[in-house]
Amino acid sequence: MSRLEAKKPPLLVREPLTQDAFSQRLSLLSGMLRSCYGPAGRLKQLHNGVGGCVCTTSQSSALLSRLSVSHPVLRVLAASVQNHVARFSDCGLFAAVLCCSLIENFKSLNVATCTLVKVSKHLLSLCMDYLKSEACGCRVPVDFSSVETLLCLVRSILTSKPACLLNKPEVEHLSMLILKAFMLTVPSHAEANAILGKCLIVPVKGRRVVDSTVLPGLLIEAPEIQLAKPLTIKRTSSNLIKIAVFCVSMAGDLPNTEEGTVIVHHGISLEMSELNQLLEVGKQLVNDEVGLVVCQKVIHPSLKQYLKDNHVIAVDRAGLSVMEPLSRMTGNKFSVLNCPQCSSHN
Repeated sequence: MSRLEAKKPPLLVREPLTQDAFSQRLSLLSGMLRSCYGPAGRLKQLHNGVGGCVCTTSQSSALLSRLSVSHPVLRVLAASVQNHVARFSDCGLFAAVLCCSLIENFKSLNVATCTLVKVSKHLLSLCMDYLKSEACGCRVPVDFSSVETLLCLVRSILTSKPACLLNKPEVEHLSMLILKAFMLTVPSHAEANAILGKCLIVPVKGRRVVDSTVLPGLLIEAPEIQLAKPLTIKRTSSNLIKIAVFCVSMAGDLPNTEEGTVIVHHGISLEMSELNQLLEVGKQLVNDEVGLVVCQKVIHPSLKQYLKDNHVIAVDRAGLSVMEPLSRMTGNKFSVLNCPQCSSHN
């Protein structure tokens, strides 16, 4: 497809925040966010000018991800709020409304920009000190031996989402599931710098709300696995599934020698030597009754087929984001495979 207009280089324009166009766009964005906030918040329907799906929501993450924001300052604001929601999973609308209010009020003051930055940092430090103090009114005392307080909190959040159209039994069912999922993210052993686990919500079309359930564990995408027929996976005698985790490439490719040389004995094929070593690893995995092999990088097709024939599920290209929590769950230690029939000299 040819361009209708020649591509132009990026243009850097430095304009003050006092211009009318920015004030109008900020006021429009602030008004839309404010009208979604609180118990009396109204829903918004978003769609583009061409057509397509219509999104009905009052959530900040859905609003900001679907809005076409052109002004650089508003784009930074939207990105900051989205990053806040991705990190804390809460208070997106509050953060967005607060940022808009600060910018609007700062614009009305005849104060130097550097002074406003210092004032903002000071206000932030005061807020953080208050939130960390015992006198903070945002803190809710929780007795984990009685979950009624947490259930009330979850119910209040669910009932504030009118677009969900949930009835009372559905609210009760989801409240219990959400609370159960939260409890599963809390570490079993108390630590000084405890890190909560993460919950991932997977929507499924055509199912009832009361069919929702919580599955503890780690969700790994495996698009090559076909679920049309029952999944057979090798288990140990105690009905457990052993997992083998690799962070190195299992594709049979040669190691990076940079500027060095590789010395190979006469009559030895590097590719076949690497493949034989990988198949030996596969045989050892089968003998050890491993049922699931997860590799951060690529697994050789012959090795994947060998594992499949022996009812071992192989998942490759898992990526670093999956390997980190998976290594914590399994307590694995990575090792590098070396081929004894070839050597590298640098």
